[in-house]
This record gives sequence, structure tokens and C-alpha cells, in this order.
Amino acid sequence: MARQHARTLWYDRPRYVFMEFCVEDSTDVRVLLEDHHIVFSCKNADGVEMYNEIEFYAKVNSKDSQDKRSGRSITCFVRKWKEKVAWPRLTKEDIKPVWLSVDFDNWRDWEGDEEVELAQVEHYAELLQKVSTKRPPPAMDDLDFTTTVVSCRPAELQTEGSKGKKEVLSGFQVVLEDTLLFPEGGGQPDDHGTINGISVLRVTRRGAEADHFTQTPLAPGTEVHVQVDWERRFDHMQQHSGQHLITAVADHLFGLKTTSWELGRLRSVIELDSPSVTSEQVAAIEQRVNEKIRDRLPVNVRELSLDDPEVEQVRGRGLPDDHAGPIRVVTIKDVDSNMCCGTHVSNLSDLQVIKILGTEKGKKNKTNLIFLAGNRVLKWMERSYGAEKALTALLKCGAEDHVEAVRKLQSSTKLLQKNNLNLLRDLAVHIARCLRNSPDCGGVVTLHRKEGDSEFMNIIANEIGSEDTLLLLTVGDEKGAGLFLLAGPAEAVETLGPRVAEVLEGKGAGKKGRFQGKASNMSRRAEARALLQDYVGTPSTEE
Repeated sequence: MARQHARTLWYDRPRYVFMEFCVEDSTDVRVLLEDHHIVFSCKNADGVEMYNEIEFYAKVNSKDSQDKRSGRSITCFVRKWKEKVAWPRLTKEDIKPVWLSVDFDNWRDWEGDEEVELAQVEHYAELLQKVSTKRPPPAMDDLDFTTTVVSCRPAELQTEGSKGKKEVLSGFQVVLEDTLLFPEGGGQPDDHGTINGISVLRVTRRGAEADHFTQTPLAPGTEVHVQVDWERRFDHMQQHSGQHLITAVADHLFGLKTTSWELGRLRSVIELDSPSVTSEQVAAIEQRVNEKIRDRLPVNVRELSLDDPEVEQVRGRGLPDDHAGPIRVVTIKDVDSNMCCGTHVSNLSDLQVIKILGTEKGKKNKTNLIFLAGNRVLKWMERSYGAEKALTALLKCGAEDHVEAVRKLQSSTKLLQKNNLNLLRDLAVHIARCLRNSPDCGGVVTLHRKEGDSEFMNIIANEIGSEDTLLLLTVGDEKGAGLFLLAGPAEAVETLGPRVAEVLEGKGAGKKGRFQGKASNMSRRAEARALLQDYVGTPSTEE
């Protein structure tokens, strides 16, 4: 059966463009929204495939747009890239499709309309909630949960693959009726887990919804079982609650304010609003936070309305622009109350221990405090002890003597390097004199040596001189990477230097009869030598 277009209504607002795809009892709904176009598809009650593709009049913010499904239609709220700029039409081309119409019931002048616009977004959200009876939302300490798929649309995810290279995965953004997987935000990374056994690789917030990226589609209306990766969740809970505790103690003891924080893969960082933090302050903060952990203080979560007077007493760094609904407050008894959307332990004893590794210079007169909490401390100790055992075996001394043993090795290595450099210089002078005194000296002379550096090559070039000789010196791997130097008459070197670099698959620069640089393919030295021979027209001397 052939595709059909869904009847589409649209109207313009200061911040949003509204589109309504009019399909009753739709199934298999997919909405692919990008910054310049939208692709909509579904099946109607008769099983006919509906398909619309629209190139937008202007750029939109696809990451801050939403789509809502009801029994009669699918409505998209598309956020404009440039707000308060009117759209005379929905499409890029000034051609009106027969299936596209203006929704005159909602078309009106903009004056004083921003509140109306926001009210309409909330109105559509309320309508969606009335479509089906929702179950109670999951608690943040649940490990699994049953819910329903609301929508599934094609998407791509950029990830870091092997060797740090970026990879793009094709998949789907799945929206659920409710979710227990935390979307990244507030300094905390997202949860991982599964939906019906399908891996969720990323969870991101889009307005009031969470997008779950999977590589397998899930049909809207399907009841699914969601499970969280508990090891990752608990680690994030420990680090995030640890950050709240350190932030509160640093402020209470020394007036050190937290301006931001990052929960990293191996360590976490709190940015303090101070150009420096002393080691004595760090030690005092660490001691106090571990005392609070041993006191087994409870951690509670409450929800307050925006107009609750208590909100003014709660610490926070402001709410997101698109925040709606109650404010979530995380309280550590007798220590701290803070607005926060993240996941936390229920008692400080679950943090086990906090270790502050030290500080480092931050940006703009800030100081970064580096810390580990809970299981990360145990893993850090395990790695440290493993390294200590390995060093003890290598250095043949106890852990207390490791530092002094390494210092002695460094001193010995520097002396060996100095002696080696002197020998290399003497060797360069000797080689240069042998070449200069050779009856074949003149024309083209080439020399390759595995050991050497730029100074080694320049000493040879200085000793030989370059009045009548084109000298090509190379050091490094026989067939891999290395260094090269071309010396000789200035005009010849200026002409041949870039060509030699090209042959050796490298790059360099030069002046006054010298051209030197790095090469990546020393196996082509013979080609470089032939290039010089052709230029000079004489045989070469090779050492």
C-alpha cells in the first residue's frame, strides 16, 4: 500500500513553531527532527503508512524541541534558533503542499503572547497525561521498573571509539512513560541500563522528557522492563553525595564557595572560588567530611513548590530555563540543603570514606579540588599498592626508599646521556673528517645512522663544508620515522629541500644552505639520493 501524507496544521509563535500531524489512533510513530528539517511517519488506524518530510523556513534548535502524541494527533513544539523572528511560512520553498494548512484557530498577533505560548505548551503536556493512566514514578533506588514506550525516532550518537577516534552510531531515541535511568545533568553523567534487555548507551534530557539511545527500535505502546546498571549508579551516588558534603564543609570551615563540579570517569573535581587553597585547609576539610560519614548522618530528598518560602534558604546555583514543576531539595542532616536533580545515597555511611587527592590551579583565579569517594578510594588504593609492589621488585628496596632510589637512577641516567652525547659529537667529527678527506668527496654525499640527532647531523655538515658538496644526512629507523638534513650550495638546497621532504613523506624548513626536518618514511632514502644525483649529474658517495 502506497504512502500517504498526514494532514498537517501549523502556526507561529515568538519562541516556537507548532505543528500538528492529524492522525487518529496512530501507531509506530517516528519523529526525526534535525536543525533544518523534520521527517514524520506513522500508521493510521487502517494500517496505512503516513509520511511527511518538511524543510524548515529557518534553522531550529532540535535539541530543545518536543513532540507529544494523543489519540487524535501528534503535536511538535519546535524551538526557533532565532527567537522573536516571525516565520511567514513553514517550508523553505515558497510552495504550499496540499496537505499543509495554517491553524487559524491558534494564529494570532504576538503582542503579549509569550505567556500564552508557554501556557499552550503546558496545556499539551496535560492533554498527554490524560490519554492514559500513568503508574507511580519509580524511586531513585529502584533497580528495575515496568513502563510503556511513548515514542521511538531514528537518531545518531557520537561516541569515542578505539584510540580516541570519534565514532557515530546509528540508532533510536526512545521516550518512556516514566524512567528510572537518570539523564545527564547537574554535573552528573547519565545512567546506563537496559530496556527489555536492549542496552541503553546514553540518556539525555529533552525538556521534561528523557531520551534513551538504543540501537534497536521499540514500538510505541509496548510495555517494557527497564533495569539500571547498579554499579555505575551507586558510584555516581557516592561521588555526588560526596561533592555535596565537601562543598558544605569547605564553605562552613573556610568560606570556600563551590562554583562548579565534574564527576569524571576516574576522579571528581570541585571548582572552588579561590585562587589558592592551602594543604592545611585540604587536610582539615578531609578530616571533617570523614567525621560526618562516621556520624552516619541521613540524606533526605524533598520536593518544594517554587513559591515555598523555604526555597530562599536552600543553596543552589539557579534553575534551568525550561524548569517546570516542584523543586527537588537534597538535605544532609545538620550539614546542607541544596537544590539538586541528581542521585544520592540515603545515609552518609554509604560513602564509606572520602580521600582528597590534592588541588590544582583552575581557571580565572579558581582552584580545583580533586577527590574520590567510596569504592573509588578502594580501587585507588588497590592500584597504588600494585604499583608499590612492582616498584619494590624493580628497585630492590622497600617502599620508604622508592623516591630516593628513583632520584639516584635519574642522576645516573643524566650522566650516561651526557657521556653518550659527548661520544656522539666526537663520532660526528670523526665521520665528517673521513668524508672530507675521501677522494670521492664532492657531488652528492649521503649518510644514514640509526643513532643520532639534529646536532649530530649539523656537526658533520659544519666539518665538511658545503661549497662543492650536496650532503644528505638521515638518522632514525631504517624504514620508519627519523630526521633529515640537506646541506650544500644555497640555491640547490632551496630548490631540492622541499622535494626531499616530499619524497621522505615529511616536512621541514631551511635557510642559508641548510634544510632540515622530520621524515616518516626512511625506506625512500634511495629515491631522495637519486633526486640529488639527477640535479648534480654526478655519482654519489654513500656511507
